[in-house]
Amino acid sequence: MKLFLQGGRLIDPLSGKDEGMDFLIVDGRIEKMGKNLSANSTYETIQLRNCIIAPGFIDMHVHLREPGFEHKETIATGCAAAAAGGFTAICCMPNTNPPIDDESVVRYVQDTAKKVTKGLVDVYPIAAATKERKGEELAPIAELAEAGAVALSDDGSPIASAELMRRVFEYSSMFGLPVIQHAEEPTMTKGGVMNEGFQSTRLGLPGIPPIAEELMVVRDCILLRYIPKAKYHVAHVSTSGTVEAIRRAKAEKLNITAEVTPHHFTLTDEAVESFDTNTKINPPLRTSDDVAAVKEGLRDGTIDVIASDHAPHTIDEKDVEYLDAPFGIVGLETSVGLSITTLVETKILTMAQLIEKLSLNPRRIVGLEPIRIEEGEKTNFTFLDPTKEWTVDVESFHSKSKNSPYNGWKLKGKAIGVMNGSQYWYKP
Repeated sequence: MKLFLQGGRLIDPLSGKDEGMDFLIVDGRIEKMGKNLSANSTYETIQLRNCIIAPGFIDMHVHLREPGFEHKETIATGCAAAAAGGFTAICCMPNTNPPIDDESVVRYVQDTAKKVTKGLVDVYPIAAATKERKGEELAPIAELAEAGAVALSDDGSPIASAELMRRVFEYSSMFGLPVIQHAEEPTMTKGGVMNEGFQSTRLGLPGIPPIAEELMVVRDCILLRYIPKAKYHVAHVSTSGTVEAIRRAKAEKLNITAEVTPHHFTLTDEAVESFDTNTKINPPLRTSDDVAAVKEGLRDGTIDVIASDHAPHTIDEKDVEYLDAPFGIVGLETSVGLSITTLVETKILTMAQLIEKLSLNPRRIVGLEPIRIEEGEKTNFTFLDPTKEWTVDVESFHSKSKNSPYNGWKLKGKAIGVMNGSQYWYKP
């Protein structure tokens, strides 16, 4: 494979580069990089004028559903959606059947991903923190770490027991694995389907109070203070109180990081008045004040990562009464466009800051080496067209499921390709 990437603008937060750059790629490695390069006829040219070359994006919060729920998504279709959305790597959550709570399932996911993607999208399993994600007994953390799990989480279920969370912190710190918490105090959320507040009262739907998330984060910060070597990551932050709790914890130098999803900075609980079950998400869509706080958390660095929480469900599962529908939406193929449109176009983040939250920071949190864009290094790129205007069409999704509230939205900015070693996908 010999490729000539011509005319692109390299934005690399690791090296600080932001400049026009051409690349000569041979067999998946950077043979030469510089300005105004030329290539002979043995090279295939990819014209990237007015486009951005970024270190490959990673989505650290994805539900691939396989094994056990292949009617919603498979590793193959999830990875295809990832590539189409601009991601060269994803971290998959353990709420499968069986859950990722022993080494055999970790290796199954790894082996299947290598087979179906041929290296285009790297898949890093996140293992369950407790056996069967029941929150009763520790999973075999040493075994999971040795098999290649990059983090621990009972995602979809909070680790509700303070004593068990303490033990998860203690054991995970021995292996350097971050603990990813679905922050929710479960005694306060049972039966809830949307944010508790004015809109839930008006619509007559049972609510999930914002303090349920905030209480869990504050509790975990107290535990983290007691076990400072642990690494704690808050998944899908949704409330202003959570943002402030994380901000205080960081000021205290606690080992805490956090992520937010595009749906929590683009939608509010007012969207639920449509009773479209694609607005049913956990944590739920919150108020405009919460959205503003999340955006400020992204701007000032309180929130480190943007992750999709890609959660596929079939049409039949979602096409029911709001109370009965499962939580979750797909997000891999809209995440980048929503982020550029909502954050970069409005100058909340620069493009370099957005790339940092989609590439550099998530890789650091899960213990992966940063992508080095230097001569001799393996290629790992995301290609962006920051001015491309497009309309979300769920029927064109590569994901097996189409449960998105963004169908018909007009966005500006799109991933047009990815390259990972000798594999690439490009669709300008």
